[in-house]
Amino acid sequence: MAGGFVSQTPGVRNYNYKLTPKVFVTCFIGAFGGLIFGYDLGISGGVTQMETFLEEFFPYVHKKMKNAHENEYCRFDSQLLTLFTSSLYLAALISSLFASTITRVFGRKWSMFLGGLTFFIGSAFNGFAQNIAMLLIGRILLGFGVGFANQSVPVYLSEMAPPNLRGAFNNGFQVAIIFGIVVATIINYFTAQMKGNIGWRISLGLACVPAMMIMIGALVLPDTPNSLIERGFTEDAKKMLQSIRGTSEVDEEFQDLIDASEESKQVKHPWKNILLPRYRPQLIMTCFIPFFQQLTGINVITFYAPVLFQTLGFGSKASLLSAMVTGIIELLCTFVSVFTVDRFGRRVLFLQGGIQMLISQIAIGVMIGVKFGTVGTGNIGKSDANLIVALICIYVAGFAWSWGPLGWLVPSEISPLEIRSAAQAINVAVNMFFTFLVAQLFLTMLCHMK
Repeated sequence: MAGGFVSQTPGVRNYNYKLTPKVFVTCFIGAFGGLIFGYDLGISGGVTQMETFLEEFFPYVHKKMKNAHENEYCRFDSQLLTLFTSSLYLAALISSLFASTITRVFGRKWSMFLGGLTFFIGSAFNGFAQNIAMLLIGRILLGFGVGFANQSVPVYLSEMAPPNLRGAFNNGFQVAIIFGIVVATIINYFTAQMKGNIGWRISLGLACVPAMMIMIGALVLPDTPNSLIERGFTEDAKKMLQSIRGTSEVDEEFQDLIDASEESKQVKHPWKNILLPRYRPQLIMTCFIPFFQQLTGINVITFYAPVLFQTLGFGSKASLLSAMVTGIIELLCTFVSVFTVDRFGRRVLFLQGGIQMLISQIAIGVMIGVKFGTVGTGNIGKSDANLIVALICIYVAGFAWSWGPLGWLVPSEISPLEIRSAAQAINVAVNMFFTFLVAQLFLTMLCHMK
């Protein structure tokens, strides 16, 4: 079956492969790994503005929220509340470093399975939480799951997809993340209207569903030819390559994989070798792409969109609805990257998306500054509020077809096999570290920097 993409990706060797149903289904299931990350990104911001949740665990924040007329910027300022969100990403940072070794030694699929398992256990802790300790333990377990999935899934997709379609298929990971965010915001919208403590428990507990999906998916997925060669199963690797490419004429690519594996075996310490001068370009890109991806500020919107909209004067229901709209816009625009990344190249999308985000952010900042000033008091009209929502949608659209998917794609595809697992671990670790900082510091910065 021929694919519907035309690739002009520079630097990719052309093996003249067509898109087969097996590789499409395999990559589709593999991308489930992004669902657990996306679901948590979308669910935490909605839960932290639910009054029943705040009354149960953060009564101080709930009381301050009721007195928000004093300062709109500071209604959610609480280090303990932000720790609920950010603790996951600190755990993900740590686990991603261990995940590198597991991914290399046992294969990509088992690293994915372990990620789903720990995420499942963490969702149970959160859904049945009786105190802050259970909440934080659950978040840490969720973080371990995210770290393993984010380390292994982009590598899996890169290695299974035909080289000329790698960009489009690897972006499936970002599509799954955004889909998870959208599903989470929809669930929050309905659970927030439930009385008592059942609403937030359902929102947090349903994280077990994407966890089960990645666990089941990992059990049925085949391992990648690269991983099989790396672990000594050469004949199985060739059969797998023939199966996913839909042809027996794979000798050229297979030999390239063998050569890459032999070279990688000479590297006994990938963490040491990635520091060598010849790998310096990959190391720099692997560090700075996730760094700048997080400095775009996207996770301020992802984590705290409902909180931010309430700060702007929206009601609880309207805040969740606005967050849902921005999530849907982001999901739709992610498909733009899927169909353009291999046609126009990575650099064009990086630059265009960055300019679009910068302009919209300046406009949003100016409007909020004019309406609320530095004291955090004032009112915003319906038309101005709708304009801010529109500008946020423009901002997330720019991220969705550029820095969002490319932040995962580029580091995974530029690293040779001998340093790939270490490079991807660094990519995830840097991403999680700055995600942690954004999650932990934003509400405090909003209050004190105004």
